[in-house]
Amino acid sequence: MRLAVWLAHRLLRLMLVLLCVAAVSFGLMMLSPIDPVDAYLGPQMAQVSPEQRALIAERWGFDASPAVQFRHWLQQLLSGELGWSHIYHQPVSDVIGQRVHRSFLLLGGAWLLSLALGILLGIAAGSNEGSWLDRLISGYAYLTASTPTFWLAMLALLLFSVTLGWTPTCCAGPTGVLSQEVTLLTRLHHLLLPTLTLALLGVATLTLHTRAKMVAFMRSDTALHAFAQGASRVDIAWRHGLRHASLPAITLAFASLGELFGGSLLVEHVFAYPGLGQATVAAGLRSDVPLLLAISLFTALFVSVGNLAADGLSRLTDPRTRRSHTNE
Repeated sequence: MRLAVWLAHRLLRLMLVLLCVAAVSFGLMMLSPIDPVDAYLGPQMAQVSPEQRALIAERWGFDASPAVQFRHWLQQLLSGELGWSHIYHQPVSDVIGQRVHRSFLLLGGAWLLSLALGILLGIAAGSNEGSWLDRLISGYAYLTASTPTFWLAMLALLLFSVTLGWTPTCCAGPTGVLSQEVTLLTRLHHLLLPTLTLALLGVATLTLHTRAKMVAFMRSDTALHAFAQGASRVDIAWRHGLRHASLPAITLAFASLGELFGGSLLVEHVFAYPGLGQATVAAGLRSDVPLLLAISLFTALFVSVGNLAADGLSRLTDPRTRRSHTNE
């Protein structure tokens, strides 16, 4: 019963969050200086008469007031439709469905890699506090955490794709080849550099968090007792410290999904990777309101699920969190 109440409370909050995200996103799109008719016409805008512009605005509902447009979109959403994308000339659900699996592959690979590397580096640094290894790993983590995503992606593209030629410069497959003819190995080759770039950005936070947990553990009475019994620093770190530091790191990794998802949008744009990030930029620049609202809702839902997983995992593994929620 208590779990059902907790879930109902969470779902209600999620609905309110999604509604707020949709309203704010729509308001920002209405404040945008981009004319939706000009964005729809593109380079042909100079060849269209005012009468034709009025017909286009009427066809796509651009001439209606913002309140009418938002109400119309909300009615479509409640009936199970996400609207029609005027830049892809497809239903919005089809545009997202064609791209979401590519974004998930990129995001999932980067998430797993950053989690594994973050825990390993954090344990190695925290168990050797003050050593040259600790300073090296901490310096790398601070440097990466302060590096802009798009700059790191451009640097990786310039070095590994343009200069060294080890990885492709763009896309999810070779240009001019049909998607169904691209082999799995080729897809992974195109995915490699964007995934590594995105993972490097996620490693920094997890490394610093795990290091702090390990430093605290190595100063604890438990570690002191193990030292007194003759255990080495490596034994204490990997037999006892790993379990102590990994659960908070996994919880943090779930809570950081939103940050990683935001980074994936920039990485996809730099590498011209045809995922949701590229569609988001196109929708913003060409004022495709239904597509942008649907991606905003999808992103908010994705981040909320990540936070919900982090909260649930924390309640499951930490008795102090369970007690604090019970007292509430």
